[in-house]
This record gives sequence, structure tokens and C-alpha cells, in this order.
Amino acid sequence: MIRKLIGLFILSGFVALSTQTNAQDKVVDQIVAVVGKNIILKSDIENMFQQQQAQGITTEGDMKCEILENFLVEKLLLAEAEQDTTISVSDSQINQSLEQRIQYFISHLGSEKEVEAYFKKSIMELKADMQDVIKNQQMTQQMQGKILDKVTVTPAEVRLHFRNLPEAEIPKIDAQIEYAQIVVQPVITIEEEDRIKAALRDLKRRIESGESSFGPMAVIYSEDPGSSRTGGELEYMGRGNLDPAYAAAAFNLKGDKISNVVKSEFGYHIIQVMDRKGEQLKTRHILMKPKVSPESLAKAFGQIDSIADFIRKETFTFEDAAMRYSYDKNSRNNGGVVINPETGDSKWKLEELDPDVSKVISTMKINEISAPIKTIDEKQKQVYKIVKLLRKSETHKANLRDDYVELSDIYMASKKEKKMDEWIREKQLGTYVRIDPSYMNCNFKYKGWIK
Repeated sequence: MIRKLIGLFILSGFVALSTQTNAQDKVVDQIVAVVGKNIILKSDIENMFQQQQAQGITTEGDMKCEILENFLVEKLLLAEAEQDTTISVSDSQINQSLEQRIQYFISHLGSEKEVEAYFKKSIMELKADMQDVIKNQQMTQQMQGKILDKVTVTPAEVRLHFRNLPEAEIPKIDAQIEYAQIVVQPVITIEEEDRIKAALRDLKRRIESGESSFGPMAVIYSEDPGSSRTGGELEYMGRGNLDPAYAAAAFNLKGDKISNVVKSEFGYHIIQVMDRKGEQLKTRHILMKPKVSPESLAKAFGQIDSIADFIRKETFTFEDAAMRYSYDKNSRNNGGVVINPETGDSKWKLEELDPDVSKVISTMKINEISAPIKTIDEKQKQVYKIVKLLRKSETHKANLRDDYVELSDIYMASKKEKKMDEWIREKQLGTYVRIDPSYMNCNFKYKGWIK
């Protein structure tokens, strides 16, 4: 149910917009349920049903009944959140989510014009339509978080839970690897950096003189694939979401002035502020990345190859070499061990790895050190790296010695689901719920909807 709710929060924004933009939905619009003072429309259910069918989602039961129950749970959470004085959503939170949602639409449909054509509304009208939807979603998520906040598991609980599992219910753990890396970044020549800075200064001059405008220049010249097609525009962001150098320049800009050339971890930029909302800025930029010369690439290859050779000869250890020579600040102070950002530990499924690393490490032996791998890092820069395979496990039934973290996560999820179930059943008793007679025959998981 928790996983279903997460999907519901994401999709319900689309449902609300579809309800408001598709003319044929007016025929089916009727209230099919009320929870507290919040309503569920038949068109909400029909649109979600169509979306799930389009995604190939199937169910053994009645899908429309399941969709209705998901909405009932969401509205139950919302009814409780509206009475909880500790739950609030600020205008800045709503505005940030609005921008993120619009950017999501743009990334999938191609441009603002295509978004407006698809929904048959201007961007401003879309934002107005989504405001209440997003506010309700955020209140619901806060309420769910508050309910589950104090759910914890102890090592003793995890061990006891695992030992009491029937053999058939012991989960399977996918094949995983743990690895370390040393990364060398080719040096960019001063001449190449000067060339990029001169090109950006010329673009700034052309924009400020009126010879051209910022948006078209960004489309043509910016090397940021995420923003170039939208004229260099980024969503509203605070300082913590931006590269420090980029943030310092942007927050010091006045009016619609264009910054001088700014160097960040991603390359070089010129920046313009489009709007300010409290401590958040909406900016646009043109990014140019210095090109690595063949000579620099060859030198980086030689450096990383020599490091690998010294490690194999035991001149120094992989861990020491990572701390001394690796450019990757996320792993070098950890002896080169690479942490999976999705899980927070060092275990990776092969499909989660950078493809350039995956195809090499999948054939390696434990403690083997790879030949230099040429790849692109998370800042989209060319680098060379060597990797060392630390541990490797095949697909297997879970055990406490090797899979404690996974077993702890699984048990935590089950405790949260149980807590959520208890909360829903309790709140059903004290909340006004009315369901249209046409849905009375649904085989709901929570029987308390029908009173």
C-alpha cells in the first residue's frame, strides 16, 4: 500500500490536469466518494485507469476498485493533515514543486509550447490549476511521514524476524558487487580555457548589445543538455541546490544583468537571473566545456596506468593511491570505495553501474585491478579510472551474515506497512466517508470504507 501511495502522489497531478483539460471527461464527472470534506470524482478514477492501462499495469482484482481505494487512503491522509496544526506547506514549497512539475512536463514533451499545446492551456494557467493539487500532495506526504516517523528496527528484531521466516518466504538477493576506484582527470590547457572564456564573453557582448537574445544563444551554444533546448532555463533553486561558484555569481546579480564568465565544476557559464522568490532563483545560463586535447588524454592514460602498475607491484596500496591521486572526492577519502547513492552502502547491482565500468568489472576476479577505463563522470567530463573488485555475490537466498542491510530494509518496510494499515483502520472509524452505490460491491482491502 505504501508503494501504491507513492505512485498515486506522482500520478494524481496528471489526473487532475487531465480532468480539467479533456472535454470528454465532463460526461463522466460525478462525485463517487467523499472523505471528510474532500471529494473523489469519477473522472479521477477513469483517467488513472487509462494511464495504468497505457503503462501495461495489470491486476488480479478490479482495477477501478483498487484505484478508488488508493484515492480514499490519500483523502483520509489529507483530511487528517488539514486538522494537524504542525503540518503546513509554504508558498515557496508550492512554487518550487510547480516549477519542478512544469520542467518535468517540458522534458517529456519537448518545450513550453508543446506543453501548452498538449494541455490546451498557458503555463500560467497550468500552474494555477496545479496549485491546490500540489499543496494537497505535500500535506498528504507530510502526514504519512509523521505517521511513520517513529517506526524503527533494532538488530535483535531483524535477527528474530529472519529466523522466524518460513523457508519459502526468505527473500532472494540479486547478484551484487562492491568495488573501489581511482579517477584521473585530464588536464585542460590554459589556451583552451582562454578560448572558452573568450567565446562566452563574446556571447555576453552580443546579447547586451541587442544583436541577439539570451534564449536563442543558449539553444545554439549551450552544452548543458538539460537546459539548452529551453533557452538555458533552470527551475527555481536555492544555494544548496547549485554549484557554489554558480550560486555565488547568480545571487549577486542585480536585475536582468548577465554575469561575467563563471567557472564551476561543470565548465564555464554566463548567467542571467529571470526571477527571485525568497531564497530561490530562477536562472538561465549558457554552459561551455573546455575540450580535452589528445595530448592531455594520453598523459592521463599514462598516469593512471602507472598507478595501477605500482599497486600491482605493491609499491603502495590501492587505498593509499586513492587518497593521494584520485580526483573523485566522493570516494578518495574512503580508500576509493564507491558508495551507491540510492542505498547509502557499498553494494551495487551490475545494472546500477556506469555501463563502461559494468562491462569491465563483470569479468574481473576478486582483488583484481582493471586496465584504465575511459569514461564520463557525473559532471560530464572525460576521465580515466581504474577499478578494483572488492567483493562479489551471486543471486542467493538472504542470510544474516551477508545481507543484514537488505533484510533490515525489508523488515522496516513491513513494519511501516503494518503501521500504516493500523492507522488507516483506526481513522476510518472516526472520519466521514461516503461511497457511491455503484462502488459498494468493491472488494476493498480496508473494509471500514462501507459504513
